[in-house]
Amino acid sequence: MLEIRANCELCDVDLPPHSKEARICSYECTYCRNCAETVLKNVCPTCGGGFERRPVRPHQSHRGELKLGLEYHPASKKRYVSKWTTEQIETLVNGLKDVPPEQR
Repeated sequence: MLEIRANCELCDVDLPPHSKEARICSYECTYCRNCAETVLKNVCPTCGGGFERRPVRPHQSHRGELKLGLEYHPASKKRYVSKWTTEQIETLVNGLKDVPPEQR
């Protein structure tokens, strides 16, 4: 199950569970749309993979017996910060930005 992280790991903007601006890689590193597209050029600075829009978790369970939705599985409140320096990010991004994610 997705953790639904609270913020962009680069610029620290809030990304609430209903945000359409959140982008994640396959390891759930989380960035805002602006950072993912303009700074990172669709290259995750941790794994080198690409980003997809993070799905929105429903507020409530629509199948009560399954106990789904934010009311049963709330989003994380933990904030993450990328451990990579600007130089490390630029090096990786420049090396991979022209390679499609499925070929990295």
